[in-house]
Amino acid sequence: MEKREINILIVILIFFLSACSGTTTTTKPAVIKIKGSDTMFRLTQLLAEEYMKNNSNVSIYVEGGGSTDGITALIKGEANISTASRLPSSYETKLLADYYGSVGMFYLIAKDGITVYLNPKNKVKNLSHENLKNIFTGKTTNWLQLGGDNQPISVVTRPPNSGTFLYLKEHILEGSDFATNSVIKFTTEAVISEVEENTYSIGYGGIGFKYNDDVYRCLVDNIPPTEDNVRNDTYPLTRYLHFFTTNKPQGAIKDFIDWVLSPAGQKIIKKAGFIPLWEISF
Repeated sequence: MEKREINILIVILIFFLSACSGTTTTTKPAVIKIKGSDTMFRLTQLLAEEYMKNNSNVSIYVEGGGSTDGITALIKGEANISTASRLPSSYETKLLADYYGSVGMFYLIAKDGITVYLNPKNKVKNLSHENLKNIFTGKTTNWLQLGGDNQPISVVTRPPNSGTFLYLKEHILEGSDFATNSVIKFTTEAVISEVEENTYSIGYGGIGFKYNDDVYRCLVDNIPPTEDNVRNDTYPLTRYLHFFTTNKPQGAIKDFIDWVLSPAGQKIIKKAGFIPLWEISF
């Protein structure tokens, strides 16, 4: 065999062995798993979709399930980012510290106003903090007691793994339990549907959910749940929405969070119906 033919065979063999060994220059895409708040589910989906448009090397998977489930998934290492409409409990903080030697990192990404939903046909349009406590605990059971029709109140609530459920339990019910005959719905959309269909029901959810004129956004202590009232903390049921990580984020996770906090990400938050951290102009 001539020397030239031998050299060609060597080159082919080297190429073949390289291909078989899997040594390529292709960069493996980064994967970010996010799980948590039902209130933040659609918002986080929109943020992920917009971010991936300009970052094709990153795949972001978003799941709901509730703030509690998200924090649990974070602790177990099943999620890179937990979304939550509340801060972690002392127990959850302890678990983070036990697993990771750190209480984790949290980021305020937006503001939200918990909206009290009423059916538009209900004569009642304004409820006080005390009214809400009495309604949701079952102490007030008839709309007639609040200036409405002589009809029983149907309380619609979320399950205990919901951050919004826990927020109301702490800030409105002051630790008391919800009424035992409450109707439990597992998503905010389901709460809205129940209020749409039942004239004498009452429910709650985040300000960013779209429902046209099918439900009425009740005033709380005479204050409407508007964007301005939430931003300046005038509305009584104002809160922050959070991202949590186990430790200081790196790589694609850090870049995604930085983008969410940037003007580009805050514009998506405003488009989604939630309140950006600062005034955003388009």
